[in-house]
Amino acid sequence: MSINKNENSSSLYTLISVFFFWGFVAASNDILIPVFKENLHLEQWQAQLISVAFYVAYTVGSIIYFFVSKASGGDILNKIGYKNGISLGLIISALGTLLFYPAAETASFALMISGLFIVGLGFSLQQTAANPLAIVMGDPKTGSQRLSLAGGVNNFGTTIGPVLVSLAIFGSITAGTTNVASISAVKTPYLILGALFIVVAIIFKFSKLPNKIELEPEVAASSPTDVSDVEHVSGNSKKSALSYPQLYLGMLAIFVYVGVEVSTASNLPEFMKEKLQTPTELIAPFVSLYWASLMVGRWTSSVGAFNVSDINKRILSFIVPYIAFAVFLIVNKLAGHEVSNFYVYGVMIFVLIVADLMSKGNPARQLLIYSGLAITALLIGIFAGGMTSVFAFISVGLFCSTLWPCIYTLAIAGLGKHINEGSSFLIMMIMGGGLISWLQGYLASPEILGIQLSYFVGVGCFVYLAFYAIRATAILKSQGIDYDKPAVGGH
Repeated sequence: MSINKNENSSSLYTLISVFFFWGFVAASNDILIPVFKENLHLEQWQAQLISVAFYVAYTVGSIIYFFVSKASGGDILNKIGYKNGISLGLIISALGTLLFYPAAETASFALMISGLFIVGLGFSLQQTAANPLAIVMGDPKTGSQRLSLAGGVNNFGTTIGPVLVSLAIFGSITAGTTNVASISAVKTPYLILGALFIVVAIIFKFSKLPNKIELEPEVAASSPTDVSDVEHVSGNSKKSALSYPQLYLGMLAIFVYVGVEVSTASNLPEFMKEKLQTPTELIAPFVSLYWASLMVGRWTSSVGAFNVSDINKRILSFIVPYIAFAVFLIVNKLAGHEVSNFYVYGVMIFVLIVADLMSKGNPARQLLIYSGLAITALLIGIFAGGMTSVFAFISVGLFCSTLWPCIYTLAIAGLGKHINEGSSFLIMMIMGGGLISWLQGYLASPEILGIQLSYFVGVGCFVYLAFYAIRATAILKSQGIDYDKPAVGGH
């Protein structure tokens, strides 16, 4: 594909806008859980079906995508186009938000989670199209950095989503408010969100975003390290995406990555209540810092995607992460939380900056370094105590931050015409967020490991991710792909 630099930049910024919605809705689900639980007198496991419906939709959507593609004799996105696929996904999500109106009016939990499931189906199609498109819109070697930029926008959505939805539902964002929202108040923010989905779908339809990904043989001939064209170099065209070891090993990597990302945060409240006797109402900002840590890390890594000099990139590498941290502090200050206790976390952010510089933009190296740091943080959390353990567990968010783009970039490298099929398989593995979190919760029982030792589940996940970083490097080099060699030519 050929796009001039200015057009490529504007198209990229259009593309990453959709990443904001994914984060906004995912984080806002946590606001819906207590509203429906209290009003409908649900058990905790019933209220958690909100999260289950949303995340399972990604897997179901990917399965539907795969079988429809097979039945139609070709990849769906190659037929309807990438920006058309994203627009269609946005419309599907908008249809899901319409169910929030009857759900709110009739206080129907089934209708509400059905609507959220449909929103997730739309997101599944959007992710299948948007992730590979972000990688190929420029030098494939810096694809993970563009995904980090998109991920940073996603985490901005996770940061402000709960605040705005709380404001819309409760009429207040002040911590400790005693307002009890009625279910009827839920419909307004989600209907507005649905309207925004439609507007953005129209913008995508008429944007300059490329609708097709076309491999250029002449580029491949001059640049055997161009990850999107390697199939033309080696002649190693295969029948299925699953024939590529970097993909099927990457699928397991995505599964355990999403799993450890979610389980580390979801078990933190129980750890703080059990080990520090922290009141529930004081735990929220700590969980918020965990998710904000992903934003910090992704904003840091995304600096490499900007078209600025190397010196300016170095300067931005030290400034941007602290700007992201400031966003967390401001949002939580507005929510009425005490934030001075979090200033010390700036030290961990400095560690992240050094690790990012050490990775030199190589996704495999970054995956290996960050996995090692995450294992270290978890072990400190397991064997230490008090706030040291809390901040150690929270810092795992920093080292999870860019693992999605790193794994994703490595997993689809060299897939050529199978890139969309491979993308759908990777999106399918998001279900790890539910299963591994459940596994750690089960092992956290006092009769088994207990809450603190249950974090060894996360250690195991990162050990595999470190293995994948090493193994994927060897696999890709055997296919002519080396992220340490400068590409000749390019898109």
